[in-house]
Amino acid sequence: MTASQVLFYFFGTVLVLSALRVITARNPVHAALFLVLCFFNAAAIWLLAYAEFLAITLVLVYVGAVMVLFLFVVMMLDINFDKLREGFWSYLPLAGLVGFLMAFEMAMILYTKVNITEIPVTTTMPAGSNTKALGAVLYTDYLLAFELAAVILLVAIVAAIAITLRRRKESKYQDPREQLAANAGNRLKIIKGVK
Repeated sequence: MTASQVLFYFFGTVLVLSALRVITARNPVHAALFLVLCFFNAAAIWLLAYAEFLAITLVLVYVGAVMVLFLFVVMMLDINFDKLREGFWSYLPLAGLVGFLMAFEMAMILYTKVNITEIPVTTTMPAGSNTKALGAVLYTDYLLAFELAAVILLVAIVAAIAITLRRRKESKYQDPREQLAANAGNRLKIIKGVK
C-alpha cells in the first residue's frame, strides 16, 4: 500500500466519522464544527487527486464563508432545538432506506466489471492548469447541468428570503405612509391655562 493510499483511507475514515457526528451531535455548534472537519478532509482528498483548485475553493468558500455565517446564525438565534428534535427518530426508517439505497448503488458501481484496457489513462498532466481544464469542461460538456444547478440555487435563495420575510408579532414595524402623513396639527397638543 502506497503512502497516498494510506492518506486517502485516513482522510476518508475521518470524513465519514465526522459526517456521522454532524447528524448525531445534539449541539448545533458542535455539528457545524464537525461539518468544518468534513470539509477539510474532503479538501485533503481532492488534493490527493491533484484537484488543487477544487480543494482550495472548498476551504475558502465553504469553511471560510458559509460555515462562519452558519455559526453566527446558530449562535445569534434563540432557537429551541429540543422542540425541533422531537420527531427526529420518526424519520429513521425512511432515512435508513435512503442510506441503504445509496450505499447499494455505490457498491454496484464499484463492483461492476470494467475492462481496464478500455479506459484511457494519462500519465502526464494536460497542458495548462487544472483550473483551465475544469473551466473548459464545465462550460462546454456540462453547460446544461451547470445552468440547472444555478437555477436551483436561485430558487433556494428566493425561498430562503421568502421564509425569513414572515411577520413576527414581537417585532415592531414602521409604516412609511403614516410617517409621511404626519403633521404638527395631529401630533402636537398645546394645553393652555394649566397651573
